[in-house]
Amino acid sequence: MTEMKVYLDNSATTPVAKEVIEAMLPYLAEDFGNAQSVHAFGQRAKSAVEQARREVAALINAQAAEIIFVSGGTEADNLAIRGIVEAHQDKGKHIITTRIEHPAVLATCEALAQRGFQVTYLPVSRDGLINLEDVRAAITDETILISVMHANNETGVIQPLEAIAAIVNQRRAQGHGHLHFHTDAVQAVGKITVDVAQLGVDLLSLSGHKLHAPKGVGALFIKKGVRLAKLFYGGHHERDKRPGTENVPGIVALGKACELARREFGERTARMRELRDYLEQRILNEIPDVQINGDREHRVPNICNLSFAGVDGESLLIALDLQGIAVSTGSACSSGSLEPSHVLTAMQLKREEVRGSLRFSLSAYTTREEIDYAVEALREITARLRAMLPSDEVEASRVSSQA
Repeated sequence: MTEMKVYLDNSATTPVAKEVIEAMLPYLAEDFGNAQSVHAFGQRAKSAVEQARREVAALINAQAAEIIFVSGGTEADNLAIRGIVEAHQDKGKHIITTRIEHPAVLATCEALAQRGFQVTYLPVSRDGLINLEDVRAAITDETILISVMHANNETGVIQPLEAIAAIVNQRRAQGHGHLHFHTDAVQAVGKITVDVAQLGVDLLSLSGHKLHAPKGVGALFIKKGVRLAKLFYGGHHERDKRPGTENVPGIVALGKACELARREFGERTARMRELRDYLEQRILNEIPDVQINGDREHRVPNICNLSFAGVDGESLLIALDLQGIAVSTGSACSSGSLEPSHVLTAMQLKREEVRGSLRFSLSAYTTREEIDYAVEALREITARLRAMLPSDEVEASRVSSQA
C-alpha cells in the first residue's frame, strides 16, 4: 500500500482554505492599518472588518450588529457565560449546563461555582442526548443561564436546541425574563444549518479554525437587547463588549470562510455525509466487534466515534499516525489527560468501550481515496493489536462490547 498523508482530525482543527489565505494576505501587507484609525489605511481595514461581520451574520441568519469578534471558541464561551452571570447575578446565581460540554464551558462553570454560583449538570442518555424533562425540572427562580452545546465535539450528536428554547420562552412568559440561553456551536457552524432565529438562542459561540479559517479568531452572536458584562477593559472596540485592537487579517479570513461555507453548504455537507457513512460502513463490514457511539440520526455529517473491542484507542492512534493517518481519541483540548473521555463516560459506556474509542472527523476536502487508505490501515492494525492480546482478554472485550 502506497503511503499517504490522511488528516481525519478536523474537529480539532481544519486546514485553511486557499481562498481564505488569498483573502487575508493583503491585510498582512498593504492594507495593514489599525481598523480604529481615521486615515485611509485604517478605514480600509475597518471596511474589511465590517464586510466580514456581515458574512458571519449571514451564515447564521443574524444581524451584523449582533456579531462580536473574539479570539476563538474558548473566549466566546467565557464571554457569553461570565458576561451573563456578571450582568444578571442580582436576579439569581444558578446556571444549567450538561456533563458533555467542552472544557471551555465546564471549566468556566467550575470557576463560577468556586465563587458561590450553583451549577446543575444535566445527564445524557446512552446516545448522548439530554432529556427535555431534565431541563424543565432543573430551572428554578434563581436560574439566569442555560448553556447547552449544539453539536458534541467527540460524537457529533446534536442537541434539541429549539425544544429547549421553547421551554425557556415558557418560563419567560411566566415572569422569568432574566433567563438566558447560550449554545457552543463551534462544531455545528458550517456543518449543519445554524439559524439563530429558528434555534431561539440568545448567545452563540463559533470558531474560525473549525471551518477552514486560521486559529486565533472567532465570534460571539449576542441577540439584540441582551445585556452582557465585558471581561476585559481598555478601548471601546466591538461595541464596547470586547476591547483590543482588531485582528484584521484573522477577521477577514473568518468572513471569507463563512462566505464559502454558506455558498458551498449543500455540496460540502452532502459530500462529508456520504464519505462519513462510507467510512463507517466499510469499518463495520470489514472489522469485527466495532460499535458506533452516539445517536446516529441526530449527528453532524463529518464526525463518527467508534469503539474497537480489545484494542486500546491510544495504541491504535499511534499505529495509524505511523502510517500517516491523523485521528483523535477525543477533544484536542483534553489531550495529555490520563482521564477517560468525560463525554463517553457521561454516556455510560463501559470503561473498555471508552478506552477503545477513536474519533474520525472529516472536512470539506476529505476524499474517498483517503478513506479507503485509512480503512485498509485500520483493518491491518486492529488485527495485529488484537493478535497481541491473550485470547481470553479478546473474548472478554468482545462480550463487553456486545452487552
